[in-house]
Amino acid sequence: MSKMYQAIVVGAGPAGSSAALTMARAGLDVALVERGSFPGEKNMFGGVLHRLPALEEVFPDFWTRAPLERHIIKKGVTFMTGDSSFNTTIEAGNFDRPPYNGYTVFRPRFDSWLAEEAVKAGATLITRATVENVVLRNDRVAGVTILDRQGEINAPVVVAADGVLSFTAKKAGLRQPTFDPAQMAVGVKALIDMPREVIDERFGLVRDQGFANEFVGCTGGVRGGGFLYTNYDSLSVGLVFHLASLRTSGKTPYDLLNDFLEQPQVAKMVRGGRLQEYSAHLIPEGGYNMIPELVGDGILVTGDAAALCNATGLNLEGINLASQSGVLAGKAVVAAHEKGDFSRRGLQEYRRLMNDSYVIKDLKLYRKAPHMLHNDRIYNEYPELVCSVMEYIYRIEGAPKENLSKLFLKTAREKVGLANLAADAFSAWRAL
Repeated sequence: MSKMYQAIVVGAGPAGSSAALTMARAGLDVALVERGSFPGEKNMFGGVLHRLPALEEVFPDFWTRAPLERHIIKKGVTFMTGDSSFNTTIEAGNFDRPPYNGYTVFRPRFDSWLAEEAVKAGATLITRATVENVVLRNDRVAGVTILDRQGEINAPVVVAADGVLSFTAKKAGLRQPTFDPAQMAVGVKALIDMPREVIDERFGLVRDQGFANEFVGCTGGVRGGGFLYTNYDSLSVGLVFHLASLRTSGKTPYDLLNDFLEQPQVAKMVRGGRLQEYSAHLIPEGGYNMIPELVGDGILVTGDAAALCNATGLNLEGINLASQSGVLAGKAVVAAHEKGDFSRRGLQEYRRLMNDSYVIKDLKLYRKAPHMLHNDRIYNEYPELVCSVMEYIYRIEGAPKENLSKLFLKTAREKVGLANLAADAFSAWRAL
């Protein structure tokens, strides 16, 4: 037996639920299909949620009603070597006044809440439903079939929001069957329980203030970096690796994560905490050049399924891009219903909206950043250079100090090479 809807969304993450919410609020009969037993069950994300302009339009009180953890008032970067580190932190008064720049979140809580808002608006949430195939009629996507269930779900349009390995977009022919490992990353995270008062005292926080710290030089020679985010009563601590570099190294993510947690600079931050869980997740890091075809006959692609992740080395944005793309996909579907045209041409409003949005504009602006981040010196020589120079500046030996410009050039020549320094500076200038 088959069921007919006006739209189907595959995946109840931020992109899918935002799309379903937008369409349901416009009066469409929408099916939101999720393979987990509840939205967010399959996601390990515990990090920073940046501003969500699209959802702020839907919910003017979004930041007070959504299940968020701490708002970020401090952002730090730590350059590490085996026995030393250098930290730099920005703490701005504007970060501590609403609307806040970002929050730490748990995806299981956040995803469940956002999907429930879509249900309240009229969407039908179908859980424990793994999409087995897309339904094609006259070479146009017209629904999906569900694994281990008889029949199919039909609709004139499907929104693929089922993650970086999107089976739906693949079956519809909108993305390549395999990915280049150089365009992918894998994140591993440890969730560490810690009393709220300990977190506040250790990181200099009050009320619901939060701290986000990134680490460079902590991945055992593998391209990547580390992170630590404060939640209400826990810490999210982990590493993100370029998949190709990790595979070449022969090292395992969890061994590298354990080494990271035992680094003296990190160990003192997590001291006294209790490990609650480990988890891992694939991340699309190819940027603008990784984006697949976004529109087909009867189908749109959003969020991680569309590789909408902006990794610049200074920031990692994903949820905000996913949610924005979901809202725009929902608006495009509503427009297509008004015209009664669900062909590739009839759904081009989505591409126009995306091209006019900050999502595509930012990804295009930083399209060279992913290539820049493939430079091994960023993760090895440069942390050593920074730590060596700063150690010299603060070391007192009772002897005259060397000119700092000459010191930097001498250390750079030893650690990096001046030709490499110039080339890397030019590459960073072009990418950022």
